[in-house]
Amino acid sequence: MPQDMPPSGGYEPVQYRRNLPVRGFRPAYYLVAVGAIMTYGFWRIGQGIREQNELAREKMWSRIYLIPLLQAEEDRDLVRRTLASQTMEKELLGAETKVYHSDRFVRPTYAVTPANVTK
Repeated sequence: MPQDMPPSGGYEPVQYRRNLPVRGFRPAYYLVAVGAIMTYGFWRIGQGIREQNELAREKMWSRIYLIPLLQAEEDRDLVRRTLASQTMEKELLGAETKVYHSDRFVRPTYAVTPANVTK
C-alpha cells in the first residue's frame, strides 16, 4: 500500500492565532490622556491654593488695618465706663474719692461676673 505524501508545494500554514479586531486605543494613548488630565487637575489645584493664600493674606491685612479702629472703640468705652463709675461714686458717697495717691491713670480691669450670684 502506498504511503500518503504531502501535496506538492506543502500544506497551508496552520492558523493557531485568532484574527480578532483590536478594540480601543493603544495603551500609550490612554497613558497620555491620563497624564494630561492629571496635569490639568494639579494645575487647577495649584491655582486654588494660590487663591486661598491670597484671600488669607487679604483677610490678615484687613484685620491689621482694623486694629487702630478697634483700639479707639475700646478706649472710648473705657472712658465712658470710667466717667460713669466716677459719677456713680460721687452720687453714692457725696464726694469724689481717690483710691490711689497719684493722678496717674491706671487702666481698670473689669471682671466679668454673672448678674445674679446667690450663695
